[in-house]
Amino acid sequence: MSLNIRRIVTGHHANGKARVLIDEPVKNVISLRPGAHSSVIWSNDTLPANNDGNEDPTGKKISTTIDGGAVFRVISFGPGVTPRNHRTDSLDYAVVMAGEIDMVLDDETVRLRAGDVMVQRGTVHNWINNGSVPCVIAFVLISAKPVEIDGKPLPAHG
Repeated sequence: MSLNIRRIVTGHHANGKARVLIDEPVKNVISLRPGAHSSVIWSNDTLPANNDGNEDPTGKKISTTIDGGAVFRVISFGPGVTPRNHRTDSLDYAVVMAGEIDMVLDDETVRLRAGDVMVQRGTVHNWINNGSVPCVIAFVLISAKPVEIDGKPLPAHG
């Protein structure tokens, strides 16, 4: 399986005029578990982000999130994808681009379909694809402080 995603990144000429820096199929597709393929489309390690320069950050090894930064990633979850129950110290915006998938929380499950959007706020969750086609989701993960309940932090894991 691969990700058939076209990545377009803009920037500036030396004279300040807008330009397209990158227009290509994503190249940095990785698989860290059976049935899932992902590509970091862009990232920044500071907030607010710095739009100066033309360096492409996608050649760096990037974890799920970047402390004090943000990650834009697209993931394809194949049918029967290996589970990964996890929590991140991030605020995640997600757009389901194709297919459908179940998001499993502690005590409830919700099915997301192409066109659905979701905001993930530091909850433990898992993605289960019980369908017959891959589900492709675009995520923007923005660094956040760990969730606290009654003054006790709920740490990231998984």
